[in-house]
Amino acid sequence: MPNGVPSLNKYKIFETENFKKQLHNFDKHQAEQLYSKIKNIVYLQLRQEPHYGPNIKKLKGYNPEIWRYRVGDYRIFFEIDHSENTVGIIAIKHRKDAY
Repeated sequence: MPNGVPSLNKYKIFETENFKKQLHNFDKHQAEQLYSKIKNIVYLQLRQEPHYGPNIKKLKGYNPEIWRYRVGDYRIFFEIDHSENTVGIIAIKHRKDAY
């Protein structure tokens, strides 16, 4: 860490091909709006702390653990790799199709 300043980004984000494909299936305007929110709000929070927040919930009964982030009517599903400090964004679905 340069000059003794701690990094605010503890976790790295990566998007799976499945997530990219699902996002691509939305109409162009909707996908652009959603992705803008994801990049500017969701990823900022997940880089700092992917376990806690008003829109984050751990799903029950999944191994490995799956988490979800609520963005309006959509749910972003992700996994956390503690050994690599990464968050893998695995899916995005409308809430009616998500569970």
